[in-house]
Amino acid sequence: MGVRITDTTLRDAHQSLLATRMRSEDMLPIAPAMDEVGFHSVEVWGGATFDTALRFLREDPWERLRELKQRFKRTPLQMLLRGQNVLGYRHYADDVVEKFVELAVKNGIDIFRIFDAVNDLRNLETAVRAAKRAGAHVQGTICYTISPVHTTDMYVKQAKELVEMGSDSICIKDMAGLLHPYNAFDIVSQLKATVDVPIQLHCHCTSGMAEMSYVKAVEAGVDVIDCAISSLAQGTSQPPCESVVATFQDTPHESGLNLEQLTHLSDYFAEVRKKYTAFEGNIRVDAGVLLHQVPGGMISNLVSQLREQGAIDKLRQVLEEIPRVRQDLGYPPLVTPTSQIVGTQAVLNALFGERYKQVTKETRAYIQGQYGAPPAPISEAVKKKIVGGGEIISSRPADHLPPELEKAQQEISEIAPSEEDLLSYVLFPQVAREFLEWRAQGAGLEGELVAAIAVALGDGSQHAKDAAISAGDGRSRSSAWKLAGRQRSLRGWNH
Repeated sequence: MGVRITDTTLRDAHQSLLATRMRSEDMLPIAPAMDEVGFHSVEVWGGATFDTALRFLREDPWERLRELKQRFKRTPLQMLLRGQNVLGYRHYADDVVEKFVELAVKNGIDIFRIFDAVNDLRNLETAVRAAKRAGAHVQGTICYTISPVHTTDMYVKQAKELVEMGSDSICIKDMAGLLHPYNAFDIVSQLKATVDVPIQLHCHCTSGMAEMSYVKAVEAGVDVIDCAISSLAQGTSQPPCESVVATFQDTPHESGLNLEQLTHLSDYFAEVRKKYTAFEGNIRVDAGVLLHQVPGGMISNLVSQLREQGAIDKLRQVLEEIPRVRQDLGYPPLVTPTSQIVGTQAVLNALFGERYKQVTKETRAYIQGQYGAPPAPISEAVKKKIVGGGEIISSRPADHLPPELEKAQQEISEIAPSEEDLLSYVLFPQVAREFLEWRAQGAGLEGELVAAIAVALGDGSQHAKDAAISAGDGRSRSSAWKLAGRQRSLRGWNH
């Protein structure tokens, strides 16, 4: 069997290139065509998509998932889950993780790619159990990075533990584009010789090495690789699907995907991308990541922070400080949320001219063990300066968290009628509350549209219904139908 391909266009690709701003209205029309291609899976959810949908797009991420599931009838849908962080930036109690996974499966997720920012596998246990219980495929994930303590032997050991935990497959997650081609060959070879589950490789093109790493990984026997449709590939995204498919044509590794079908998808997303030019990031190849190891998306955040402080001239100093902070903190991989913790602390160190003069609450929590065990010991001098003789958690962090759902239900029940709404609120309280209030008030419908709906509700004629729906733009029309549907259920308006 040839190499299989997971498409990331609807999640990681636009998250990496377009600040996660692609709307559902640009995903749904092309979904049936993507479903016909024969991808191993399509990544459509997780990462930053949940937060961004609520915060910036005024979209319900659960509704997006349900709509996509209706259109992907044959291709499994996949999401990226941050273990005990779920989709947020802190650890959540076990009841939150369990309910989230249950609802994600109910709404359409088939495959969970579950990772932890510091590779503390204790932080995956609850999510893995919940996904297995719900009948989903669990992909245990190893975050790849480079440091004195991150060795091939360590990654193989973690893979064995993930399989013992219940993982159905293993993913090597190279979020910064640091994986050298020959290292890819070595790691995949040793994983294939050690664990009897499929191995998947996820790389970003930031350093310019990803395509070469894919070739060597395929030669070593990797089962699945992540690609994006070419019009949303490369830069800080994944390698282009079409080029990878062409590379392995007429070889034992041939994917079996059709280039003409993929070209049609590329033409579609090329037009879609034009709508989001305002959100284009730094999409060039940055070989500097091989030295400072800072992912492209993280650099853009650093630039934003420094500009807000009028200190953009300190960018080079910050890039030099990041490896030092990372070493102090025990070499965590730079992936959400540790990339934000390390990056923000490096900015503060540079701005104040004294290392750790000001410390974020997240840095303090990390040192106290609230994110899990770091890959290497934290600097004793830094630990003493920041937490003194304070308590350090050595057990699984979530064991110290009380259940959260019942309290949240009491806080938000008036505007959160579903379990999905409740989970949105628990993960992002302020953002979700604003969204739920906005939706409860008619989803921002203009007065004329509300009046038109009232007319439609009054006489029930198809003409009046059509008039109501034509009164707003696409997103308002969708909201209008939902509002009208809720009113119909109350007033007995039958079709």
